Formats: sequence, structure tokens, C-alpha cells
Amino acid sequence: MKEMDCVRITVEKEKYAKEGVHKGMYGWICLDDCQDGYWLVNIPQCGEKEDIATISVHETDMEVVPVMHAAVNEQIKAAFGD
Repeated sequence: MKEMDCVRITVEKEKYAKEGVHKGMYGWICLDDCQDGYWLVNIPQCGEKEDIATISVHETDMEVVPVMHAAVNEQIKAAFGD
């Protein structure tokens, strides 16, 4: 993984859910710096809406994808009532 890679969260974990981040959400790697297997990931929404979160995600809890779908993030957020 590297800075600016698009990623999808592949697990549902309480520590991510506390920040409003759930399995299936898309984001992008903010820094080209991995610390103990964790990457800083931004989880956006569409347009001018505030980002859902910028959190550290373990590299085994996400996968690199070719395209990010912020609209999916909004759908998942609504489903969880966040």
C-alpha cells in the first residue's frame, strides 16, 4: 500500500465502528507511512459533506481497490444510523 491508494474496509470492528467506520466503506491512504501495520485512512462522503473519519486502520483490515465509492459510505452510514 502507498499514499493515495483507494481502499475498502473488509472487517467490522468495534474500534472502527466507534469512529463511524464500518465494513464495506471506502477511503484513501493519507500518508506514505505505515506504523506497526497501521495506515492513516480518510473515509469521505460525497461533495462538500464532512468526512466520516480519518483513522488508523490495520493493513489486514482493508484491501486496495481501483476506485473509491463515497456514495457507498453514505449508504452504510445511514444503515448504521451514524
